Amino acid sequence: MTTTTGIKELSLEQREELLQTLKTRFEKNMDRHKDLEWDKVQAKLAANSEKLWSLNEMERTEGEPDVVDYDEKKDEYVFYDCSAESPKGRRSVCYDREALEARKKHKPENSAIDMAAEMGIELLTEEQYRALQKHGNFDKKTSSWVQTPSDIRKLGGALFCDYRFGHVFVYHNGADSYYAARGFRGSLKV
Repeated sequence: MTTTTGIKELSLEQREELLQTLKTRFEKNMDRHKDLEWDKVQAKLAANSEKLWSLNEMERTEGEPDVVDYDEKKDEYVFYDCSAESPKGRRSVCYDREALEARKKHKPENSAIDMAAEMGIELLTEEQYRALQKHGNFDKKTSSWVQTPSDIRKLGGALFCDYRFGHVFVYHNGADSYYAARGFRGSLKV
């Protein structure tokens, strides 16, 4: 929910439910975050209610967020969507607002960039997508939009990735395209 001051917060019940879900996932997938302790992650989350709201949005759209890295210099935990396939609640979207507005017929409901901004997260970069694949094999049947360099985007294109035949593949498509099997994965620093 969004408060009258515009701050996005969860109810106490929602917070407790989300924290339990995140803790269970964290403990089940310790290979993603060796040497990290849940209590320290939870303390950071408790101090950042807006970030917790963003994680809830990732969870609500079936991204299954989990900790995949820790930046010691910045004292930040890094969460990525770790669902086996591109999050179901974020599929059938074109790349960005410009692409959405350029479509004359059969417009999708939203764009990946707009949805990510609304959720308070960022699309994975190609580098982050490749790093995610070190934690498992993701997008074996789906694909995910990734951040696209401005020179490609200026020409009307956008990049997406998937995992096939034991490798990450990076492809291009018109930014206005959308498919039922393509969504996007996000990252969040807490």
